Amino acid sequence: MSPSLWLLPALPAVAGALLIPVRRAAAALSVAVSIAVAAATLGLAVHAAVTRPSATARLIFGEGLAVDGLSAVMVVTVAAVGLAVLVFAAGERRSGRFHGLMLIFLGAMLATVTATDLVLLLMGWEVIGAMSYALIGYRWRDREHVRSGAVAFVTTRAGDLGLYVACGAALAGGGGLALAGLPGLPPPWRDLVAGGVVLAALGKSAQGPFAFWLSRAMVGPSPVSAFLHAATMVVAGAYLLMRLHALLAVTGWAAAVVAWTGAVTALLLGLVAVAQRDLKQLLAASTCAQVGFMVLAAGVSAVSGGAAHLVAHAAVKSLLFLAAGAWLAALGTKDLAGLHGAARRFPLVGVVFAVGAAALAGVPPLSLWVTKDAVLAGVGQPGLRVVAFAAGLVAALYAGKALAEVWRPADTATGAGTVTATGAGAGAGTGAGTGTATATGAERRASGGVAGAELLPLPVLALVAAGFGVVGLPAVHGWWSRLVGDPGAPGLTAGELALSGIPALALVTAAIAVRPGTSAFPYAGGVFGRWLGLERVARGVVWGPLLGAARWVAWFDERVVQGAVEAVARAGLGAARLAGSPFEAGLDDLVRRAGGAVRRLGGLARRPQTGQVHTYFAQAVVALVVLAVVFAIVR
Repeated sequence: MSPSLWLLPALPAVAGALLIPVRRAAAALSVAVSIAVAAATLGLAVHAAVTRPSATARLIFGEGLAVDGLSAVMVVTVAAVGLAVLVFAAGERRSGRFHGLMLIFLGAMLATVTATDLVLLLMGWEVIGAMSYALIGYRWRDREHVRSGAVAFVTTRAGDLGLYVACGAALAGGGGLALAGLPGLPPPWRDLVAGGVVLAALGKSAQGPFAFWLSRAMVGPSPVSAFLHAATMVVAGAYLLMRLHALLAVTGWAAAVVAWTGAVTALLLGLVAVAQRDLKQLLAASTCAQVGFMVLAAGVSAVSGGAAHLVAHAAVKSLLFLAAGAWLAALGTKDLAGLHGAARRFPLVGVVFAVGAAALAGVPPLSLWVTKDAVLAGVGQPGLRVVAFAAGLVAALYAGKALAEVWRPADTATGAGTVTATGAGAGAGTGAGTGTATATGAERRASGGVAGAELLPLPVLALVAAGFGVVGLPAVHGWWSRLVGDPGAPGLTAGELALSGIPALALVTAAIAVRPGTSAFPYAGGVFGRWLGLERVARGVVWGPLLGAARWVAWFDERVVQGAVEAVARAGLGAARLAGSPFEAGLDDLVRRAGGAVRRLGGLARRPQTGQVHTYFAQAVVALVVLAVVFAIVR
């Protein structure tokens, strides 16, 4: 038992709450405090990963935190990426509100991954959603940013309802709310819990029909995108499914739903990524696709491969988003055509971006090449394996496309750094297919350069993105599998690695060789460019009917229910007037007579009160004589 474990999520959360009121004028203070707190949190995370503490407290039912092998990997990953993102954000000199929200985001994610029961999990889960809304809509004066934050929030909230269903079903099933006890619940409660967890996890991780909210989230600052995609909200659902893979397996149907949803999302959102011309939209779609591999891993109980893929993807995606953010601040555009030559103009950013993109493509010997195959090694169903393998090949296309565009020499007609690029791809997530791929005034730096603080975390992230595939080596694979609680995970063979690595390398090479604008590089046209039209479908099938039903209920409440209440009140008043008119005068006279009698009695009672002692003495004698006579008569 280690009560100090509560400090791991509490430190960043409390510090963040204190930083929120700090104004931009004290940006240096906010930066220093947030980085110091993030560094201390990373130290606590490493200590917890080594010592594996646990702690309990009776908040409602007796809740607790604990660090085992899988959560040890997560707390270090979350804290490390959080520190890297905040160091990068130091170059942007944002207000205390930004740094405070980011620290609360960090604390909520740490609480989520260490929770041992549904109550604490739900608390952290809800705070993650609230912080994502606040950070996506960080520039609250821009109505489109606020609207996008609301879309993301409402969409994920729809899935979050599943956790409330899971809590209720767990209590009804009599098994308690501890995560470890959920697989042992009796049917049908076990199935209800599994269904609720799956719904909440898929919504949070932007899988299947929920994917469109991640496109909307790209209006947020680049550090927010990096943290959101790499180590917090988007991977929270995948982590929860891996944590509860035994529950999915014991139901049977839940594991199959999760596995197929992950594989299909990886394939379809990969094609969406290929169709984008906005760099952040491309990276967002690729996140949905890569998280799909993690969700697939949970569905087939390949926890070792899924956890390795999560960590490697965290390094890769935070690296790519931070590099994109550096270019966005320096050049003022996210449009891939406007970023031609960006990697050549800023070579350090270009080199680390190349490492991240190559890893994302699955190019040997980089990390995601190994971790993706570790996931596929656990897939036994042939059809599922084919879909997942195809999704891996598509990853090479969208990663190769991004790599080719930023290294391509600048077009002399426009040049790198154009700030007026517009088109369908930038706003594909809105469902309308229009928008811009430019930076706002808050994003673009007047100097046109990359701040030194923004460069600091990039080489470290690139090193992890390149080398984390070492966990797939035979000498390390066994240790890693035991660490995350999956000791029976199959190892990788040279043939499996070659089967995926060689085509990935060939596709990246082909992508670099293709000129932009050709059919091999479809920009934001068609259904894939519009994110499969998922938001439009959601608005038409779910949101529109829901609003219509809400309006009808409001009309019914105002016209029927409220009208009935007012009619009853009016009838009551009328009945009271009618009943009171014949008797009111008589009752008033009776009350007046009673009051007069009491008043007269009071006047008589005051007469003996003269204030003279001899009078009181005489009254006492008379009273004694009367009592004596009465006593004699009664006796």
